[in-house]
Amino acid sequence: MKILIIKIGALGDLIMSTPIIKRLQEHYSNKEIWLLTSSVYEELFVNWDGIDIKTIERGSVIDTISIIRWIRKHKFSMLYDLQSNDRTSIISALSGVAFRAGNHPRFPYHINPGSIYRGQCHAFERLNKILEKAKIKPAVALPCLPSNKKIKKKISNWINSNNLTSKKFVIIHAGSSGQHIQKRWGYFSELAKSLCEKNLDIIWVGSDDDKSVNNQLSNSFGINATNKFSILELIELGKHAAFAVTNDSAPMHILSCSDIPIYALFGPTNPRRTHALGQSSRVISVSSTFPVDDSKFIPHDISKISLSSVLEKIKKDNFIT
Repeated sequence: MKILIIKIGALGDLIMSTPIIKRLQEHYSNKEIWLLTSSVYEELFVNWDGIDIKTIERGSVIDTISIIRWIRKHKFSMLYDLQSNDRTSIISALSGVAFRAGNHPRFPYHINPGSIYRGQCHAFERLNKILEKAKIKPAVALPCLPSNKKIKKKISNWINSNNLTSKKFVIIHAGSSGQHIQKRWGYFSELAKSLCEKNLDIIWVGSDDDKSVNNQLSNSFGINATNKFSILELIELGKHAAFAVTNDSAPMHILSCSDIPIYALFGPTNPRRTHALGQSSRVISVSSTFPVDDSKFIPHDISKISLSSVLEKIKKDNFIT
């Protein structure tokens, strides 16, 4: 028996699906399992044993046709489409696979949650409903992207070289995509000052979009680690941190794989379906309640989240006094 799992992206969604992939692998142990994902995410699974990876480029009709031919050639017995967008629905429909499970109650999926998804639950919970309908034990909300010895050694050396072994440190992602600067909370400098006063070191992480804000913030407190780490390296660094504070961003999801507390600030986006997996109790937002139907969510101004409310949330977990 050969099983095909489809999850192309985006990064946060892919990370939230890793417990589902792991659960399918456990359920179909000793079976040949393939994961179809975007080529930009292939490296995330290099340390994942027992699954073969097939990649696809985004948006290419030629690649879509090529993938359909590849699937038909391999004669898979079962297909789990965890993406279930228009493109992967077409791939599934033309795959020639007799058993097809997906996220929407429509053709071509024989197994599906039975209702239209409108953001009424977290994305992970929705994927778990696919497993439930397929009579598979649900996955545990713990994302996972395995590391290796080389990555562990690099992070250990970096921690030592930056004198971070003598006290605890906190990872902060203060930026966001350049297209979504409204997601950025404006009081990270004050937060860093408060945490440093509690004898906690600060590490500012991010990529090119975060370079300017990290340069500015690190002038006063902490270490500027912009573009220092790959995704798997950031996960490994996170395992050594006391906790992380982020905006609603990719690093929020990446650090959820580190199995540490993630305090995530939400304003213009709905945390009901996109908060870091397993971190619902640490969501920080202007509102404490969110509508069941995602279409009824009202965006909030993230600047209305006070510094005191963030510190109080961290204090509840006894990281500061």
